[in-house]
Amino acid sequence: SVLPSPTPPSLPDRFRMFRSCEWEVLERSLNILQASDFYWGPLSVGEAHAKLQREPVGTYLVRDSSQGNCLFSLSVRMPTGPVSLRISFQEGYFRLKNWFSDCVVRLLELVVAGTQNNPLHFDEMGGTPLV
Repeated sequence: SVLPSPTPPSLPDRFRMFRSCEWEVLERSLNILQASDFYWGPLSVGEAHAKLQREPVGTYLVRDSSQGNCLFSLSVRMPTGPVSLRISFQEGYFRLKNWFSDCVVRLLELVVAGTQNNPLHFDEMGGTPLV
């Protein structure tokens, strides 16, 4: 049997225009992200936090950001409860604190590996380090 071709990735209209080289990075990264089991698409922060509230500490998901200046958000179950962190996209790179990559999934791999020895601190997390 023949599998139908995947629907091309599309971004909500509220996002700014992208240069062609940026769009290529976004399209490739979105295809990889959509194949993952932790990307939830257009999930609100409240819905994400409700899902994570029942999960073990350290569980995370990626969702579309509700902020117009960011494409994605990382929502993480912390000891104090779920928090959400914006993943920015600048000059062809996805960024979270000091880490950056041209792929969201690769960025998360870098963050997971890097925080094992050097926890991240975000104001949104009230001083609780992200490991």
